Amino acid sequence: MAKILTSREDIREWAAARAGNPMLMETPDGTRSRTLLNLTFGQEALNSDNNEGPDRVGGYQLVSWDEWFAALDANKLSLRVSDDPSGGNEAEFEFVERE
Repeated sequence: MAKILTSREDIREWAAARAGNPMLMETPDGTRSRTLLNLTFGQEALNSDNNEGPDRVGGYQLVSWDEWFAALDANKLSLRVSDDPSGGNEAEFEFVERE
């Protein structure tokens, strides 16, 4: 089963239960740029910049939750997730348009 998360608190709790961190990437989109959102999981080791997670993953950069939520709101997105309360498979999420 899946559920859609829209509240910042619910999204952060879901990600925290899976050791999730927010990431963003700016990508060209015609004459301007577009912000892509993602989450990365299980980044316990400290990297070269002394923060959790990879320096860059496929062009994505780790960002603060405030930056990530600003991009989520700007794109009018919600997060559809597995409703497994024990954590489950962190890959079971997708971004969906807000209704």
